[in-house]
Amino acid sequence: MPKGVMVVEAGPVDPDREDDFNEWYSTVHLPELLAVPGFVRARRYKVSGAGQPGRHRYLTIYELEADDLEAPLRELRARRQAGHGTGTDALSTDPGSVVTIYELVDDQREG
Repeated sequence: MPKGVMVVEAGPVDPDREDDFNEWYSTVHLPELLAVPGFVRARRYKVSGAGQPGRHRYLTIYELEADDLEAPLRELRARRQAGHGTGTDALSTDPGSVVTIYELVDDQREG
């Protein structure tokens, strides 16, 4: 079964809403995505140090396992269109989240 990752750069709408953003992302958004077949793990990161102006400060890496790596995203969109999924006004939409899917091409470990 093909493996890959979905990398998402996102951030709060305002620095004052960072706690709200993190609470929603970790307790609502991640569990909803991990309930979609094909999403098997999620890890969140925050930029170390000052970061770059105009860039989101948070990164989430979702591990995917599916015959078609786009299938989990299609299922997620279908669930949202059906009214499932909880959004938040703490998520920045300007700039919006940046989503990229990568397919695994090599897997090596220290050894």
